[in-house]
Amino acid sequence: MWNKRELQRKIEEWLQEDIGFGDVTTMSTIPGTETGTGILYAKEAGIIAGLSVAEQVFATVDPALSFTSRVQEGARVEKGEQIADVSGSVRSILSGERLALNLLQRMSGIATLTRQYADAVAGTKARVVDTRKTTPGLRMLEKYAVRVGGGHNHRYGLYDAVMVKDNHIKGAGGIAQAVAAARAAIPHTMKIEVEAESLGQVQEALAAGADIIMLDNMPNETMREAVAMIGGRAVVEASGGVTLETIGGIAQTGVDVISVGALTHSVKALDISLDLNTRKR
Repeated sequence: MWNKRELQRKIEEWLQEDIGFGDVTTMSTIPGTETGTGILYAKEAGIIAGLSVAEQVFATVDPALSFTSRVQEGARVEKGEQIADVSGSVRSILSGERLALNLLQRMSGIATLTRQYADAVAGTKARVVDTRKTTPGLRMLEKYAVRVGGGHNHRYGLYDAVMVKDNHIKGAGGIAQAVAAARAAIPHTMKIEVEAESLGQVQEALAAGADIIMLDNMPNETMREAVAMIGGRAVVEASGGVTLETIGGIAQTGVDVISVGALTHSVKALDISLDLNTRKR
C-alpha cells in the first residue's frame, strides 16, 4: 500500500508543523485528566479513504488512544453517518484532530471523485488513471485514494516509466530519435509511452515501437481513427481536459486508458467532522 516508515516520518513532520511546541489552547483549557470519545462523521455523502492514516495520526499523538473504524475502507457513506471514533485523553484527541481530518477528508474527496469517473466509463474497456499532478508530499496517499475509489495509477514518478512528451520530442529531434535513445538506456522491463498530438505523430510513434501512445487533446472522432490505426499494437491512452461530462464519450472511442489530472490536482475534500463527548474523572 505504502511505505509505513515513510508515512510515519511524514506524520511526525506534519504534527510538528501543526503542534509545534504545544497545543496552547487545549493545554490551557482542558484538564489533563479529562477523557472522552471523538465521533468522526460524514457531513455529506461520499467514499471513505484513509481510515488507517487517521488512526496512525492519533496513535502518533498518543499511543494510548483507541481508534475504531465504523465503516470499511472504500465504503460509500451518507450524510450524518458515523465513520469512526477515537477514545482516550481529550487533550490528545484535540491535538491530533486537524491533521487526521485533513488527510481523511482529502483522501476521501479523491476516492469520491474517482468513483464518479469510474462509474462514468462502466461497461467500456477503458480504465481511469491518475497523473503526477498531486500535492507535494501527499502523492503516496493520493494515489492510494484513487485506487480506493476504483481508479488505477499511472506512473508513480519520473523514474518508473518513460513518457516522451512534446518537449522531449523537440529536444531529441523527433519521436524516432527519442524512442531509440530511451530504448537504448532503459531496462528491458520498462515501458515507453509517447505523447501524440496528431495522427501523423501516432504513426511515427508506432513506427518507433512505442509501447503506449497517449492521444493528447484529440477530438473523439480523431481518437477513433487513432485507435483503428494502432490496431492493438500499443496501449492507447487518452489525456487532456477530461471531465465527467466528456469521459463517457472518450471511453466509447475504444481507448484503453483515460488519464484524469483532476482526480488529485483540484479535488474537493469530503466534509468530515469530529464531535467530542467527554467524561470527567
